[in-house]
Amino acid sequence: MSTPSIDLAQHILLQFGIILAVGSASAVFAQKLRVPDVVVFLFIGTLLGPEMLGLLDIKVDSTLNQVLLIFGSCYILFDGGASLRLPVLKEVWITILSLATFGVLITAAVTAVAAFYFLGIPWIQALLLATAIASTDPATLVPVFRQVRIRDRVAQTVMSESALNDATGAILTFAVLGVAMGQGQFSLSESLLGLLHQSFFGLVAGLLLGYLASTLIAHETFGFLKDYSPVVSLMAVIGAYLSASGLHASGFMAVFVFGFMVGNKDAFGFAMKEGEQQKLDDFVTTTALIMRMFIFFLLGSQVDFGLITQYLIGGVGVVVVFMLVARPLTVFLCALPDRRARWSLKELLFMCWTRETGVIPGALAGLLLGIGAPGAKLIASVTFIAILMTILIQATTTRWLASRLGLLEDSLPLPLPQG
Repeated sequence: MSTPSIDLAQHILLQFGIILAVGSASAVFAQKLRVPDVVVFLFIGTLLGPEMLGLLDIKVDSTLNQVLLIFGSCYILFDGGASLRLPVLKEVWITILSLATFGVLITAAVTAVAAFYFLGIPWIQALLLATAIASTDPATLVPVFRQVRIRDRVAQTVMSESALNDATGAILTFAVLGVAMGQGQFSLSESLLGLLHQSFFGLVAGLLLGYLASTLIAHETFGFLKDYSPVVSLMAVIGAYLSASGLHASGFMAVFVFGFMVGNKDAFGFAMKEGEQQKLDDFVTTTALIMRMFIFFLLGSQVDFGLITQYLIGGVGVVVVFMLVARPLTVFLCALPDRRARWSLKELLFMCWTRETGVIPGALAGLLLGIGAPGAKLIASVTFIAILMTILIQATTTRWLASRLGLLEDSLPLPLPQG
């Protein structure tokens, strides 16, 4: 017997089956091409979307879409945080903090100027567009650096920046949105307080849940859930995001810090047996792959070609400035003064090219569309252009550039800074 709810459930299952089946073949294809799989997922998702073959049709504003994007991004962030190592971060934390705060401001300022001149829109709309796309995307960068083995300190700096600057980008976007909607004036002090609040409570939530999870899966006496470590990771990822969100803090930061705590549990006195650790690692790797499939197939299938065509020339101009002017300026102003890190020119050049746009800016653009913000359709159009250009151009060339600059993991390492 068929009912509307059963028909919907079967439709969703069919969509999931298509993503998993085509995604598996796409992952093999990406491996053969030696390119990050997110590039192929995005491209194939576009082909399968409603504007082309029509096999995938999950609406941008649907609850299912939001659940998949939020949980998928959270789990990829957890995976990225777990891959970081404390000794490396001690060397580069100043650069990470600077990029995740001042860097977003610099990128937004330069991009707003480009949007004002290329698109001919009011300054407030140009600022709204610039803040929406100013943050980098962990859901893209983490998988890229999982597959392209870049020198540790460079990869971990860029991944950490992408996880931490989401709060800055979101706060700036909502501050400008309030002015654009006539709901108040921009306040630097309130924005800074909001950033500190989101960062602090996100950090605290991640630290507490990370320590608790490490205790439950690796403590010699209290680790009674060591046989269920994959389940604990799922529960804690959800718990970290929701607990931080409940405190009006950055859920993505909480998940990232939670992953960092679990990945560095040995440094905090916890250790799992080799077989148990391998079981957890295999589960995380497989789950992160599935989440990448869902996120980038969905992003690709939701590209609105009508909007993109309408603002194509001006949008491409903005994104070119965004990639080739705003990002290099941001990297050199934020990283070069860090005397402790002693960045080489090759490392700085690589970071200049690595700033993919993806899930978080896409979500912000969708939110602006949903509430009818001024210029929301234009902002959504340019955001999708930025997603397509940065992923298809920058992510695809990551391995080639790293090889040319001698930054692949099998290259000779640079001497680590002292002091």
